[in-house]
Amino acid sequence: MNIEFIAHLRESDKKVQTLCNHLNEVSIICSRLTSKISLPQAGRLLGLLHDLGKYSHDFQAYIKSSSGMFNPDIDDEYVDAKGLKGRIDHSTAGAQWVWQSLGRNSRQGGLIGQILATCLASHHGGLLDCLRVDGTNGFQKRISKADEETHLRECLNSCDKEIMRTLTGLVSDSFLRDSWAKIVAIVDPQRKEADRLKHFRLGFLTRFLFSCLIDADRINSADFENPGNGKFRSFGPPDWQPAIDRLESHLADLSERNLVDVIRNRVSIQCRRRAADPRGIYTLTVPTGGGKTFASIRYALHHAKEHRLDHIYYIIPYTSIIEQNAKVIREVLEKTDDDFPWVLEHHSNLEPESQSWHAKLSAENWDAPIIFTTTVQFLEVLFGGGTRGTRRLHNLARSVIIFDEIQSLPVKCVHLFCNGIKFIVEHAGSTAILCTATQPLLNGVNPEYGALNVPAENELVHDVAGLFHELKRVEIVNLLRPGGGSEEEIASLAITQLREKGNCLVVVNTKAWARKLFTCCLPHLDAEVLVHLSTSLCPAHRKAILAKSNKRLESGLPILCISTQLIEAGVDVDFNAVVRFLAGLDSIAQAAGRCNRNGRRETCQVFVVNPCGEAIAMLDDIRIGRDKAQRVLGESEHDDFLSPQAMARYFSYYFFERAELMRYPLTENQAGRRDTLLSLLSDNLCNVGRAKDPRKAMFSLQQSFKTAGRAFVAIDAPTRAVIVPYGDGKDIIARLCAEFAPATAHGLLRKAQNYSVNLFPNVWDKLIEEHAVYPVQEGEGIFYLDERYYSENFGVSTEVVAEMSAQIV
Repeated sequence: MNIEFIAHLRESDKKVQTLCNHLNEVSIICSRLTSKISLPQAGRLLGLLHDLGKYSHDFQAYIKSSSGMFNPDIDDEYVDAKGLKGRIDHSTAGAQWVWQSLGRNSRQGGLIGQILATCLASHHGGLLDCLRVDGTNGFQKRISKADEETHLRECLNSCDKEIMRTLTGLVSDSFLRDSWAKIVAIVDPQRKEADRLKHFRLGFLTRFLFSCLIDADRINSADFENPGNGKFRSFGPPDWQPAIDRLESHLADLSERNLVDVIRNRVSIQCRRRAADPRGIYTLTVPTGGGKTFASIRYALHHAKEHRLDHIYYIIPYTSIIEQNAKVIREVLEKTDDDFPWVLEHHSNLEPESQSWHAKLSAENWDAPIIFTTTVQFLEVLFGGGTRGTRRLHNLARSVIIFDEIQSLPVKCVHLFCNGIKFIVEHAGSTAILCTATQPLLNGVNPEYGALNVPAENELVHDVAGLFHELKRVEIVNLLRPGGGSEEEIASLAITQLREKGNCLVVVNTKAWARKLFTCCLPHLDAEVLVHLSTSLCPAHRKAILAKSNKRLESGLPILCISTQLIEAGVDVDFNAVVRFLAGLDSIAQAAGRCNRNGRRETCQVFVVNPCGEAIAMLDDIRIGRDKAQRVLGESEHDDFLSPQAMARYFSYYFFERAELMRYPLTENQAGRRDTLLSLLSDNLCNVGRAKDPRKAMFSLQQSFKTAGRAFVAIDAPTRAVIVPYGDGKDIIARLCAEFAPATAHGLLRKAQNYSVNLFPNVWDKLIEEHAVYPVQEGEGIFYLDERYYSENFGVSTEVVAEMSAQIV
């Protein structure tokens, strides 16, 4: 063994990790990960080759110089090697070797070689563009780099002989046959479908293997630096039985107080009985308040045990409801003497103090039994650029993935989502459950670009229509009228409902209308009775208002809540009356789910109104949804506008209107031409460098991975964050302004996310004009808000709304 070749040097004790050990250890881990899709030998190759370039003299000079591991008497050429950082290519040599070893054998070997070489060449910066925007072949340009840049021959001569023997043995005919058989099974060239779907799966296979390599490399490097990490790592499924026992015990202790509880229990039992079914894509269509959270987790735990699955993911659209759901499940499943936490939360509002070292480590690659995360985080893992999110992708294999409120999936991501989920289910052994009261018909979108195939028998509950009828606790009252209602008229309706029913929720489409209604109602009500919710309030402020609202609701005290749509998706509140501005029928249904949620009254009312002068012309999601909902509300044969039949008709109208958006359109600035993200990640049909012969194209990667990754944003939000002086936010601002030490700033900035508000450009520009926004330190790009511009009622304001208590300096 050539121990003089170094991969890493541990900071704490200057211990060396030899390059030979690093390559072998990464190879073992990567093989274990790629085994999830039956490609263990591919993982072995990737692990052994990823740092082959570190056998070069230049790299060894750099690492020894950087670490002080040189003897000035004999190693004086290392002294100036620190300047080489970032200029030594140590990832291309392995890519060149596997390409040369496999690529010349056959078309099949060429494709396998290109897939592996792409992963290897990309493992420090994210998947490269196999075809660049201008049509040039990015893969060929990278793989053809001169030997003086990649040091391939030098590295092969210096490489440990045992590693070279292993590499030579791996690139055998049997490896080619087995790998090609797997590719054929995934691409399925005989399937009658658009070629783009085959290309997408080929690209997604590459991304999956890339994920395995990235995680294996990061795990080994981190565990060498911190050997104690090893006890937190898990390979293979946990013993799900303790979690099952705790959940079943909890459910057995629940009393059935009313008909709603009886129905929730029945839904839960039906889900439990279906847990032994084969893996696949399922739907769980239950009215809001029907107990989807516990029913889906119950199914997932039993299903994971039945099929020996590794993880359960609970994907939620908004951070505002992750904490409440994760808390409920954690309280049931976790005990203080557990060897490991069952539940991991991973979202942007987490404060660093609330995370254990185990949780922080698990969040890096989602290595925990049950993970609660957001739709945004999930989509970034599937389609985002770089390496950080992609690292987690392979852990979605052999898992149960629950999508709560699936109707909130961004329209532009529909086809990408469908294709990604089909790969994970069909080729990585997972099960997906689409949970909602308003199923968005993902099996009804254009199959040419990717749709889900969900058989009717894959609905987890019996007689969905009958269930909706039984759980009908509200009636929709259509108060739409030409010209719409004024703020005074709508405020009067809300106050009347408050006085007659004891409490009322008003859900509006814009922040401007929320403020207008609040201001209109305020003179007529006690200040304790009226509350406002919108994203102009920081998360900590919203959480406090929701807690206050629930306390008053549970105590029978009057409360009128005026909120934007943020309250709709899964927030556990129960009002006696709801007023909803006209929007998509799914939004109206979600608002209705906050009314008579627990069935305390026989029937309550949801009043649908249209305000006059509502400025939503630029809000396409709301405007188009409103128009299609109005069409359904005008169709007299639908007496129950919240029924699955009415919802199906609504989505058919809505998706038809928005079909062109579902492929994630890209502008010329994003892709060099008008194109779609789906195209970039599949056949790249508009790229001038694409292989013209479809058969030839199928034997090579045509994707522009890096361009797609840079362009992908799950939710369009051209916003800038500002830290606001609410609660602990004042202290955070003061500490950041006083000293911006990197050692402490990271923790403060993570904590500051709970006290930050994202502002759109028009609001930001107005606050800049008012001199109401200041940098915490010059040049750091982190800003805080003048406390005079933060209202206890409305949050961020573009006008002075409060007095200055103390100047922050």
